[in-house]
Amino acid sequence: MAQTSQAKAQTMQAVALDKFGGPEALKIQNLPIPQIEAQEVLIRVAAAGVGAWDPFEREGRFVEIMGTKPKFPYVLGTDGAGTIAAVGKDVNRFKDGDRVYAAELGNPKGGFYAQYAAVKADNTSLIPGHLSVEQAAVLPTDGLTALTGLEKVLRLKSGESLMVIGASGGIGHLAIQLAKRIGADVFAIASGDDGVQLAKKLGADSAVDGRGSNVLNAAKEFAPNGIDAALVTAGGEQTDEVLSAIRKGGRIAYPHGVMPEPTAPDGVAIEAYESSFKSKTQSPGAFSFGSATRRGRAQC
Repeated sequence: MAQTSQAKAQTMQAVALDKFGGPEALKIQNLPIPQIEAQEVLIRVAAAGVGAWDPFEREGRFVEIMGTKPKFPYVLGTDGAGTIAAVGKDVNRFKDGDRVYAAELGNPKGGFYAQYAAVKADNTSLIPGHLSVEQAAVLPTDGLTALTGLEKVLRLKSGESLMVIGASGGIGHLAIQLAKRIGADVFAIASGDDGVQLAKKLGADSAVDGRGSNVLNAAKEFAPNGIDAALVTAGGEQTDEVLSAIRKGGRIAYPHGVMPEPTAPDGVAIEAYESSFKSKTQSPGAFSFGSATRRGRAQC
């Protein structure tokens, strides 16, 4: 493999588990830098995404669902960003020093809670020039989940109206931007005044605080004939109430993991879905990301 001087060291620091458990099980350790295969890249990690599902994985429930045998020390971190430190012999899209971001679900070589991560080149992309490495590090999984819901499940079209529930969360705030690029009119239900302001800043045509008492009325004012579609990332009684604003013949999508699961009004289609991102070790239908919790990041 071609590698930079940064990757010539044999060991790295990582936040790793010797056994599954609570936060106290996470320890800084010196581990071997993972070796890459022909179609992989080695990333020198600058920032790692901290997902809402990480505690689930840290406690060992992730591998139980996937049916895989864990290898300790076990390094968490599905998403991350940094610079290319080495490329496999079959990789031509990247060169040393490129700013990249990537995702690797259930990576047997370890996740992004480390100074280096080995991932498939197909799961890696260049960071657009206007994005910081921290922003890019938390983008992949939430972005893919939002895009899958809009394009593959809802089949959202230009000129249609879309309700985003959980609009200030990780998936929701990306869904607003993607829906506007598609050409949809977006009614955003966010959390708190700061969430409403964020949704408006990102392009929502109308945004309301989901904790308020007039959410349903606002939705009906936004689209008097009913809203065409809804992407739901937060469930509950108020969610089910506001979904009555979806028109007959409309559709609702939500990622697996949203609890309580939303209920569709009569005449409205509803579908739960998984992110289109899967690792080669993941069995179909095994795991998906559905939390609307804001994403965090860790810098290395």
